[in-house]
Amino acid sequence: MKLTLLGGGGFRVPLMFRTLLRDESDQRVTELRLWDTDAERLAVIRSILGAMASGHPKAPVVRVAGDLDDAVAGADFVFSAIRAGGTEGRATEETIAHCCGVLGQETTGFGGLDYALRGIPTAVHIAEQIARLAPGAHLINFTNPAGIITEVSAQILGDRVIGICDSPVGLARRALSTLEGAGLVPAGTASQVIAGDDRVRLDYLGLNHLGWLQRLLVDGEDVLPRLLERPGLISSFEEGRLFGADWIRHLGSVPNEYLHYYYFARETREADESVEATRGVFLAAQQRDFYTRAASLPGPQAYELWEATRLRREETYMASNRLAAGGVERDEEDLESGGYDRVALAVMKAIAFDEVTDLIVNSRNGGRIPQLPHDAVIEAPCRIGAAGLTPLPVSPLPEHATGLVQSVKYAERTAIRAAREHSLELAVAAFAHHPLIDGVGVARKLLARSREEFPELGYLS
Repeated sequence: MKLTLLGGGGFRVPLMFRTLLRDESDQRVTELRLWDTDAERLAVIRSILGAMASGHPKAPVVRVAGDLDDAVAGADFVFSAIRAGGTEGRATEETIAHCCGVLGQETTGFGGLDYALRGIPTAVHIAEQIARLAPGAHLINFTNPAGIITEVSAQILGDRVIGICDSPVGLARRALSTLEGAGLVPAGTASQVIAGDDRVRLDYLGLNHLGWLQRLLVDGEDVLPRLLERPGLISSFEEGRLFGADWIRHLGSVPNEYLHYYYFARETREADESVEATRGVFLAAQQRDFYTRAASLPGPQAYELWEATRLRREETYMASNRLAAGGVERDEEDLESGGYDRVALAVMKAIAFDEVTDLIVNSRNGGRIPQLPHDAVIEAPCRIGAAGLTPLPVSPLPEHATGLVQSVKYAERTAIRAAREHSLELAVAAFAHHPLIDGVGVARKLLARSREEFPELGYLS
C-alpha cells in the first residue's frame, strides 16, 4: 500500500510514522512518500524517520517526492496535513484577532475562516491533481479547518474524501476511561474506540470541532447516564474540568472541547490576552528553535529533541481554555498522541482491505442533520469498508445545538463560496455571520487587516 503525506516536513509526521511502524501485517503501508514546500524542514523530518526505522525490518520505504505531481501520481492514499502560511501565519491571525477584540484560534471563528480563505486555493489544486494523477486514490484530510477543507475537496473528489480529527476519539476515550476507573464499564473498553470493535458505539453528531457525545453504547447499553449522574466523575476528566459538571449535566451530553470557545467565549478571550504569548506565537517560536537545532543533529539525537519538544507542545494545548476554567492541568495520558494517526490507518485499511470499522469522520451530511444541505460536511459516525462510507444511526441534534450548528455551517459554506468565486463581499459575509464575530463592522476590519498581512488574499476582489 502506497501512502503520500502532503506536509511531509510537518512536526507531527513522526506520530504517523510511529503508527505505521507498529503495523507489521501483510496489509501494512510499504511506501511512504513525503512532499513539502519547505525543503529544510522536510530534511529534518526525513532524518528523524530514518532513526525511527532503525531496527524495524518491515518499516515503510520513505521517499521524498520532487514535486506535488510526483507525490500524488499512483498513490493509493493521500494524507493531507498542510499548513498554509505555516505556524507564522497562525500567530499573525491571533494578533489580528486580539487587535479587533475577538477570539484568536486557528480553527474557530475568525482564525478558522481566515485560515480557510488562505488554504482553500491550495486544497482545490491538490484535489484536482489527485483527480488527474491518482483517480483511484482516496484523500484523507487532516488539514485545518478540517470541515471546510474536506467540504471544498469533496466538490472535486466526491466521497473519495474523508476528513479526520482526533478530538471526538479523545473525548470518547476519556469518558470511557473514567467509567472504567470507577468500575462502571469492563476494563479495556476505552481501548476499543479505534479498534473497530462494534461492542462500543459512539452517538456523536455535529461539525468538526463543534459536536456533542449524546450516547455511549457498550454492548448495546447507553452508559453515558452512569457518568452524567455522578458530578465527581464528570469533574475528573478533561471536558468535565473545562465545562464544569453542572453545565454538562444541563446539556445532557458531553461537548467537544472546542465548544469551550463558544460557551465561555469572553473568559477564554480574556485569558488568551493575559498570557505572555498566544498559542500560535509560542508554537511559531518553538518550531523555529526545533528545526534550527535539529538540522545540525544526527537522526537519533534529532528524534530525542523532537520527543521532548512534542511533550512541551502537548502540555500547552488549549492552555488559555484551561486557564479560563481555573487553571486545570492536562492528564498525563492526554499528553500522548490524540489518535488521528491511528484513525487514518484504520480508514486506509478499511477501504483497501475491507477491514470494516466504525469511526467518527467528516463526510457529507446526506440528511443526518436535516437543517443542513445534503452536501454539507458534518462530523458523525460512519461504517467504513471497501464500498466506502455508510452513515450510522445517530440521535438528532439537541435543540440547544441546532441554531449554533446552522450558523457556523452557513459561515463555513459562505467562506467556501467566497474563495471559489473570489468574492471579497462574500468573505465579509462569512465573517459577519459567524457567532464569534460580533457584526459587519468588525468583520470588515478583520478582513482588511488580514489582507494587509497576507498578500495571498489578494485574489478576493
